Amino acid sequence: QVQLVESGGGWVQAGVSLRLSCTASGRTFSSYAMGWFRQAPGKEREFVAAITRSGGTTYYSDYVKGRFTISRDNAKNTVYLQMNSLKPDDTAVYYCAASSNLVYGVRLTVRTNYDNWGQGTQVTVAA
Repeated sequence: QVQLVESGGGWVQAGVSLRLSCTASGRTFSSYAMGWFRQAPGKEREFVAAITRSGGTTYYSDYVKGRFTISRDNAKNTVYLQMNSLKPDDTAVYYCAASSNLVYGVRLTVRTNYDNWGQGTQVTVAA
């Protein structure tokens, strides 16, 4: 198990940038694939971005591709989500997730393949 704590959310105007951080406890952070998901009011939690254990491969939803960037620093036990050109539709609670399962590729976009979740951080984008 790993404990995840997100930070960096807030209220912003459309068009600006935010960077979310997720710091994990424990010494085995590099053994987890990491993902970001989000949930808007009244909607299902949806995939945003994922990154493999080494950080060598990343995946994005079509909604954020080209605007968001996921990265990780295994020495700091931290994964980041750089969000640029934010839109009101990006308003949601953003969750960091870690997968201890040996899944690869598009399986990293599937919520049920993650077994550790943070509490979430609110991002609100005003028009």
